[in-house]
Parts: sequence; C-alpha cells; structure tokens
Amino acid sequence: MSEYVFSDSQNAKELERLQAIEQVFDPASRKQIQTTGITSNWRCLEVGAGAGSITQWMATVVGQGGKVVAIDLDTRFVANIKLSNVEVLEGDIRHFQFESRSFDLVHARYVLIHLPDFQVALSRMIDLLKPGGWLVIEEPDFSAARAIIGEESVCQSVNRVNQAILQMFSNRSMDYALGVKLPAIFQRFSLQQISVENYTPLSKGGSGVATVMKMSTMQLAEKYIETGKATQQDIEQYCQFAKDLNTWAVYYATVGVTAKKQT
Repeated sequence: MSEYVFSDSQNAKELERLQAIEQVFDPASRKQIQTTGITSNWRCLEVGAGAGSITQWMATVVGQGGKVVAIDLDTRFVANIKLSNVEVLEGDIRHFQFESRSFDLVHARYVLIHLPDFQVALSRMIDLLKPGGWLVIEEPDFSAARAIIGEESVCQSVNRVNQAILQMFSNRSMDYALGVKLPAIFQRFSLQQISVENYTPLSKGGSGVATVMKMSTMQLAEKYIETGKATQQDIEQYCQFAKDLNTWAVYYATVGVTAKKQT
C-alpha cells in the first residue's frame, strides 16, 4: 500500500487540489525560500514537486546558469514542464541515487508528514546539501484544527472529522503534529541558523484554506470513515461548513523551518 494518502485520487480532482494548495501557500513558501539568498546559478532540489509551481518559480530565480531538480513519487503533473534548467525525476527521495553534497538548496512542503520514517528522508536531504547549503521544510500540524464559529451540531461534526484525520495518520504510523516538532528535530540534526515561521490561519468558510480542506475531505472520505471517528453525515457537514461564509475554523497550522548545513 502506498504511504501517500492521495495516491489513488483521480487526476483532475488531485490536480485541482494541488493547484489550490499552491494558490494559498506559495506566497509564504517563496518568501521563506528567499530568506536563504537563493540567486543565479544555484542548484536546487524540490522534493515532492506536486503540480510544479515552486519548481518553475525557482527555475526563474536561478536562471540558465542554475538548475532545479524536481523529484516526486508521482510526476503526472510536472512531467510536461519544458524548461531547459529543470529536470523532473520520478522516485523516492529516501532511495534515489544522487551525488552527495550537490545542492545549494533543498525544499519540501507537506512531504515528510506522509512518511513514517521521515527521519530517513530528512537525513538524505541534509546529505545532499553542499556545506553551507540551505534546507527549507514546511509541514502541517493537524493537532491545531478546531471549529470556532458555526452551528453547534455542525461544529461537532467538523471536530469529529478532525479526530478522524488524526486517527488516519496515527493508523499509518505518521505524525499528524509533525510541523510543530520540526524546530526541535532540526536541532537534533545539528543544523545552523534555524529560523521558524508559524502560520496558523483562522479561516472563514469559502476561504482558500477551507476550500483545500474540503477538497481533501471529499477525496479521503472513505479513509476518514474507516477510522470509526466520523460518519458520512459528518463528512457532508464538514464540507458544508467549509463552504459557509459565516463559519470560522482553524483547519491546520503550517510550520516552516529554514536552516543552514554546517560548513
């Protein structure tokens, strides 16, 4: 069984979800990557390239003298990128054969949370950095999720779905609160100049974050129901809540950590 919970999603729906994530979160990702000083001629690695927006943006920054390598288990949405300084590879970062110390920057967003042995992937990313190279990792913290404003019975359904999300990750030996633990994890890897960005949006129904989570919930409904924590009715109530312009919730937090490899 694939570890990635969206691996069996239909093409059109999954592309729409990934593009919605890009629209909401790319500005923060670009800002965080820019703090590394990314510039012309850098060699960058994008782990879990998704629909490819960050890959293409980094390619414009590093220019023709630089290079961006995008690796993903599923390259169906990035295989058609036709930029001379972009290389797309299908594979698993934990096992793919790269030359050590060959990148100035490694970036990943919402990748490690899907790996029970995320430490293996993280160690590999650090190994691939040149001395003085930069690592930028962004991961969610679903333990922050809670309904804030809405009809009480609907809020209860939303919170049951939130519990189902936590249970689904736990059943797969994945850490649903990985994001909030990232800074301490980086410290254990003896990385330098660690900086932390914590994005915990209070979002109304119909907003970008609410829409992303509605899409995810529709695609993962069966997996959530299988946990025994939520019913089909809860799923339907959650999706209605996420569309209702009068509701407010924290759907999840995102923690981004930037650090430099020792020289």
